Amino acid sequence: MTSSKPASGKKKAGKSGEPSLKARTPGTPAVGEVDFPFSESIGYQVRATHRSLQRLLQYKIEPHGITLGMWYFLRALWHEDGLTQRELSNRVGTMEPTTLSAILNMEKKGLVRRARDRNDRRKWHIHLTSKGRAFKGKLIPLAREVVATAVQGLSPSEVAQLLEGLAKVQKSLHATLSRLDEIGG
Repeated sequence: MTSSKPASGKKKAGKSGEPSLKARTPGTPAVGEVDFPFSESIGYQVRATHRSLQRLLQYKIEPHGITLGMWYFLRALWHEDGLTQRELSNRVGTMEPTTLSAILNMEKKGLVRRARDRNDRRKWHIHLTSKGRAFKGKLIPLAREVVATAVQGLSPSEVAQLLEGLAKVQKSLHATLSRLDEIGG
């Protein structure tokens, strides 16, 4: 039996002097290869990072009686209080029944109150209570700690580049989804 490696242990060179098994460029599969390693998947990397960020945030806010689900709704209301249930669903990216469930839970905890729209009785506006507003001063610093932990190995310019790159990825995806919605709708 003949070995493809010379006695030196190095790969045998092809006609051009390069190794006979060419190293592939990341993102370029070899002929006939259908593979997508996690290390090359932006989607996987963003998801894994997001899950870790969520776990650490949950660890920080849970002692205050706030769940991750509540966090996202509080954050949207701190930015713009008095949103309708539908607007809140759109801001947070949840279905309306999920939003209603969270709102009712937050209402029981005294974080929000619901008020009917004066012009359209079908709509409910969600308003922060003083207790809900007060949590902003407690929880935003904790969220900033989570972010600081996540980027502790990056320079300020690398953080800026990361944010810029993610914004470009989001813009590209939103544009593509909008075109697809137009075609399908």
